[in-house]
Amino acid sequence: MNDLDLARAYYAEELRAVSDLQSEALVRAFAKVPREHFLGPGPWQVRSPGIEGYYATKDADPRRVYHNMLVAIDATRNLNNGHPGFLAFLIDSLKLQEREHVVHVGCGTGYYTAIMAEVVGHQGHVTAIEVDHELAGQARNNVSYLPHVQVLEGDGGETDPGLSDAILINAGVTHPRSLWLDSLRPGGRLILPLTVTDDDDSSGEGRFLKVTRQPAGLTACFISGVGIFSCVGGRDAELNQRLKEAFERDDWKSVQSLRREPHEPADTCWLHADNFCLSRLGVAAA
Repeated sequence: MNDLDLARAYYAEELRAVSDLQSEALVRAFAKVPREHFLGPGPWQVRSPGIEGYYATKDADPRRVYHNMLVAIDATRNLNNGHPGFLAFLIDSLKLQEREHVVHVGCGTGYYTAIMAEVVGHQGHVTAIEVDHELAGQARNNVSYLPHVQVLEGDGGETDPGLSDAILINAGVTHPRSLWLDSLRPGGRLILPLTVTDDDDSSGEGRFLKVTRQPAGLTACFISGVGIFSCVGGRDAELNQRLKEAFERDDWKSVQSLRREPHEPADTCWLHADNFCLSRLGVAAA
């Protein structure tokens, strides 16, 4: 094993430790996929928790990026390759299995798409969707070595990926798009960040929601906090305000299900909207 392979192996083990990863396949994927391939030439602009702003790596040695830190894709836009420990936690929460179809909305340059592709294997399939023309082109080139990955350019809430076993939304929304819910197979999992933004802010804060299609209905629970860029087409001004008020109540742990059938607002509704409701009721009760 050469020095670069060792760096990747140590990096994967560090992510296992900091994110309590349960999937051995996911750890192996982080040890295998060449992160530098998705970042452009070094030296790289990086960010670490507790340190203000970006700083440059010492040189262009690819071992420099095998740490649990952000690496800039476009520092002028504050656009990064994602925090590996956090994305590893989200991917692990999807409980991916071999041969599954995974959808990645907001794939950026494709690094975490490639990670998920390794987990589901060559008999699985990954559909990556990116609205930014330049990033979509980069992602398509970057994952071209993976024949079971397809990169689509467009609005992730309107681009139909077909029936899916797992969906990861990597941009902030005020509501789940109907297409994502409709696409879930039985047992399918959807993870999306529900966020609140200011009118003049392109990013927001909130919590990641996990939705699972069970025989009796859609279970739902919040799994972590998040600060993230907003999703094109995924925001509604009225819901933004109502979501803000809901988060301010600090009772998000009470959410148990996502209801889609029409019903009148009630005390059991945590966030009630025209097309969905985050409910305090379990799926059997709902």
